[in-house]
Amino acid sequence: MPKVIGLTGGIATGKSTVSEVLSVHGFKIVDADVASRKAVEKGSEGLAKVKAAFGDDAIDENGEMDRAYVGNVVFNQPEKRLELNEIVHPIVHDIMENEKNEYLNQGYNVIMDIPLLFENELQDTVDEVWLVYTSESIQIDRLMERNNLSLEDAKARVLSQISIDKKRRMADHVIDNRDSKLDLKQNLESLLIEQGYIDETEHL
Repeated sequence: MPKVIGLTGGIATGKSTVSEVLSVHGFKIVDADVASRKAVEKGSEGLAKVKAAFGDDAIDENGEMDRAYVGNVVFNQPEKRLELNEIVHPIVHDIMENEKNEYLNQGYNVIMDIPLLFENELQDTVDEVWLVYTSESIQIDRLMERNNLSLEDAKARVLSQISIDKKRRMADHVIDNRDSKLDLKQNLESLLIEQGYIDETEHL
């Protein structure tokens, strides 16, 4: 019986790397970020609703959503964030459910890659939750380097999510990513062997 696994983490914990390795091992990835982009892609009903709610400035010269503009509005106006979520979330949900069911019907184990799985209380929609873990200080350092952010901005982004240590206590399995990429792959391989997804003769 194929399984549905919720993969989550915190910002800059290395979840994308884990998804890539899992896809190599035959898991099918349903990515919330990809679905979110599809939900408001050029010409979509979702984008039309965003334009109606946020005005012409929400659409750039290419006819796509101006993410910087909309992001700035929702950051400063909580009620607008709720309005955006009410538009986007149902569409994202439908896209992800359709993809998940298609893969399950084909007999694949499915990874639901959802950054805000715990924040949006979606843990009961999956069979189990796997968390990509690193320390808060490493999150901040990686975020500063990756996004060229100040210490204050990086901290603000990390602290806007449920703490990674609280998520660790809520998850069914934890994939440690406090060291190198090689260590991460080895930690993931150990979990896959332990859970019976691969045998010990396979290598990442």
